[in-house]
Amino acid sequence: MPAVAPKLRELRRTAGLTLEAAARAASLSPAHLSRLETGRRQPSLPMLLALSRTYGTTVSELLGESTADRDAVVRGGDTEPTRAGGWTYWQAGGQGRGMQTLRVHVPHGAQGDMVRVHPGEEWLYVLGGRLRLRLGDSTHVLKPGDSAHFDSLTPHRIAAADQGGADLLFVHTLMQSPVTALCLGDGNPGGA
Repeated sequence: MPAVAPKLRELRRTAGLTLEAAARAASLSPAHLSRLETGRRQPSLPMLLALSRTYGTTVSELLGESTADRDAVVRGGDTEPTRAGGWTYWQAGGQGRGMQTLRVHVPHGAQGDMVRVHPGEEWLYVLGGRLRLRLGDSTHVLKPGDSAHFDSLTPHRIAAADQGGADLLFVHTLMQSPVTALCLGDGNPGGA
């Protein structure tokens, strides 16, 4: 995913943020953000979400994906899979909207113990496999056809419950706020 690195650097500079300020806003260490910007590290989907909120953009823009502006229809054959942090996802909605919509494959073991907290709302719908969703102190196993809709300020973790991973539709609101994702759990702000 070499195209992401220069885009991250460009968006940070356009926003007028130093490496330290952007890293702090995205709850990453400056060293980790530097590795992302130079392509020595691949961002996970949660990191891309945090950075998209920090820069007031979408994950699709961070990845350099493009569709016609305000196009209401996204054709499945027109989207290319993108991989980040072990996850694979496809754009499932138009750009420049108040929500980011993705079709996601979550492989088993891809996110470790990372728990996320950030402004906004999330909705997900399990298409295949089983998904383990931790919301606050509760853990739920979702099967195909199950969905969840929650406030993203509730500490949450998404992980595949099966060796083959899980497939889901994922929708989140785009909060244009400098206060973004907090990483809890492993004590490593870079989520490395």
